[in-house]
Amino acid sequence: MKRKWKWILTIGGVLVIAGGVIASVKMKDRGVVEVQTGRAVRQDLTSLVTASGEIKPRNYVNIGANVMGRILDLYVKEGDRVRKNQILARLESIQAEADVQAQNASLNSSLAEAAASEAGVKAMDENLKTAQASVERAKAELDRARLDYERGEELWKAKLIAKQEFDSRKSQYDALQAGVRESQFRLAQMKAQREQTAAQLSVSQRRVAQVRATLSRFSDVLKKHSAITPIDGIVTNLPVRVGETVVPGIQNSSASLIMTIADMSLITAEVKVDETDIVNVKLDQVADVTIDAIPNKTFKGHVIEIGNTAILRSSGLAASQSAISSQEAKDFKVVVALDNPPVEIRPGLSCTAKVITATRQKALSIPIQALTVRQRGDLLPEAKSGSVKANTQPDPATVKKNKEELQGVFVVKDGSAQFREVATGITGTTDIEVVSGLKDGEEIITGSYKVIRTLKNEAKVKIDNKAPAKADT
Repeated sequence: MKRKWKWILTIGGVLVIAGGVIASVKMKDRGVVEVQTGRAVRQDLTSLVTASGEIKPRNYVNIGANVMGRILDLYVKEGDRVRKNQILARLESIQAEADVQAQNASLNSSLAEAAASEAGVKAMDENLKTAQASVERAKAELDRARLDYERGEELWKAKLIAKQEFDSRKSQYDALQAGVRESQFRLAQMKAQREQTAAQLSVSQRRVAQVRATLSRFSDVLKKHSAITPIDGIVTNLPVRVGETVVPGIQNSSASLIMTIADMSLITAEVKVDETDIVNVKLDQVADVTIDAIPNKTFKGHVIEIGNTAILRSSGLAASQSAISSQEAKDFKVVVALDNPPVEIRPGLSCTAKVITATRQKALSIPIQALTVRQRGDLLPEAKSGSVKANTQPDPATVKKNKEELQGVFVVKDGSAQFREVATGITGTTDIEVVSGLKDGEEIITGSYKVIRTLKNEAKVKIDNKAPAKADT
């Protein structure tokens, strides 16, 4: 019996001692935080801006309908190459052709009338020259007769000639005076006729100009019944068929679009970059483009255009076009030109562009998740102890300073986590550059995220870098 109690007491003592040891261990580990760690290392960093979008030709034209009409002929099919000023399709144009023919006939008539008037003016000019010469000749004969008459008058007064001869000279002089007046009247009459004919020519010429202007207008209308490409390219979209009716003036309407011509000599990836990343994107930066339809291939390119207008993510419209102020996320258009696009590429294919905005060789870097933010006041010794001086009015400047947020990491030193303020540079895919505040090889806390978010300065830590066990499926 005594032996039994001895065993019971011995076992009880062992249990008490074991409990005490366990309790002491638990008390010792109280407040110790389990963390994962890593080290600040030097490596090459590349900062990327990733954005998605679609493949587009740099230059493309939507050929729309300029007049309403039925499609009579389509001279191309989707995928055909076309040349500038090539006729692609023809619309019904009976009325326009009739108007052009009528104006051509009217133009021919007006031209004939103008030609007749011009010929009449030329003929009148010749007649005027003849009449002017007749007047000059009559004046010369009149001068000769006047001298003969004056000489005869002197001789008659001197009784040297007979009265009959004097009268003959006087009659001849009077007749030549009448002849000069008649020639001058005929010349004036011909000048008036010439002015009338010239006025008719001017009217005919104005009529010709008017008919030509009308013909040009009707010819332009007739030309609009033909779809003509303004650029060289490929037919990438042909939504209509022969016999369908198209109408003009309706934006983005299937009844207005005849076909799309794309210049495939320069292929681009048009992507939308988030507003927080657009400030890092610059012209001529190199980009890697992947196309969903062409897997396992990456195509090189470079930035050729950066949009200046924000685009609302929900509607796709420019923010300046929105009637109300919106706080929703916005994007900016960025165009990347592909250096060597594949032959099988097509407009509209989905793509992703990774623009290289910066690179660093052998930069001191840490995992991005190790970076955290703390208020300055939370790092002070009194904040840790929680002591507050009674009946003390806090200084506003001190309160403001204590609320200042500091960016940094937790460095493991002597079994505790010590907050270290750091300055950062470029950001890579998983790591970020540290410009100052850390040394190469220093051990920092990298996880878990929950621990880093709630960890206190100078807290005791326990390092556990074992890979987490995978949960059963």
